[in-house]
Amino acid sequence: MTDKVRFDTDTYARFAAELDAVRRAAFADVGERDARHIRRMRGIAQGTAIAGRGLLMFGFGPVSWIAGVLGLALAKILENMEIGHNVMHGQYDWMNDPSLSSQTYEWDIVCDGEHWRHSHNVEHHDHTNILGKDHDFGYGMLRMSEQQKWSPASLLQPLWYLLLALNFQWGVAVHDIKIGRFLKGRMKRAEFGERMRPFLRKAGRQLFKDYVLFPALAFWQWPRVLLGNLVANGLRNLWTNAIIFCGHLTEHAQTYTRREVENETRGQWYLRQIQGSSNLEGGRLFHLLTGHLSHQIEHHLFPDLPAPRYAEIAPQVRDICARYGVHYNTGGFLRQYAGVMARLFRHAWPTQPRLATAG
Repeated sequence: MTDKVRFDTDTYARFAAELDAVRRAAFADVGERDARHIRRMRGIAQGTAIAGRGLLMFGFGPVSWIAGVLGLALAKILENMEIGHNVMHGQYDWMNDPSLSSQTYEWDIVCDGEHWRHSHNVEHHDHTNILGKDHDFGYGMLRMSEQQKWSPASLLQPLWYLLLALNFQWGVAVHDIKIGRFLKGRMKRAEFGERMRPFLRKAGRQLFKDYVLFPALAFWQWPRVLLGNLVANGLRNLWTNAIIFCGHLTEHAQTYTRREVENETRGQWYLRQIQGSSNLEGGRLFHLLTGHLSHQIEHHLFPDLPAPRYAEIAPQVRDICARYGVHYNTGGFLRQYAGVMARLFRHAWPTQPRLATAG
């Protein structure tokens, strides 16, 4: 793992000023091109969903079933990653389109939008990789740092990870309910009930749509449709889990303690976002399928910038990092995901904290 970089006060200020300049220039160019992109992505997602569901409902034989599953999975991935995630970050609020409002958008997933806006936009992005505050770091199930307490249950965390990956939308959905706090007696039953209600409503609608309504509309084809929807959701879960875990849990992604971020300046916040994030390299289609979270570094620096802009500003961010001696964590998907798995298996054992050194 690379060591953390620390600057003096003046260097932090210059570092922040350079990144602020990148932000201003990028936002100054936002406009119709970005509006066309998100509308086109929404049209593609809707079209592939119709095609996928049509092949499942009216097709015959394994080829049309596989094509239907892949079409529906693609639609769900695009809707969740490139559309839902980015819209709910406020990247398209400037369009004043009610259907693309960050405050009211509901995505095709069992997680309630309001729950996600809090657990992700606030808890995760404000407290990126701060142990005990960023609950996305390990999702309350996995030990991914020497500074996290080890228990014998950690030995089974490769199994916990597999279960989480297969059911990832459910893991995301219960994230903001804080079930652990309730089970430990740190949350009253009334508050727990309030947190559960939006989840139950949203999950009920999603389950009814995928596993009751559409299978029923297919009449005698209902087993084919039900299984196809289940597999499409599973493929979406596995893909989104892999991409998201590559964002902050690779070998070189840094973690922070609460003490380290006390009285954090803007320059220190920028530096933490870079050192706690990881990028993925690939082509344009790959970036679209990741919702441009393949540029996790740029996304964490400027989460409300329309996501296709990340690839454009990445060379500038990388150049700034090089000049200030900051490691820019990037690599191919297989290499970065292998790093996640290595970290997962290593910390299943009672590893000891290492001494941090300044870069």
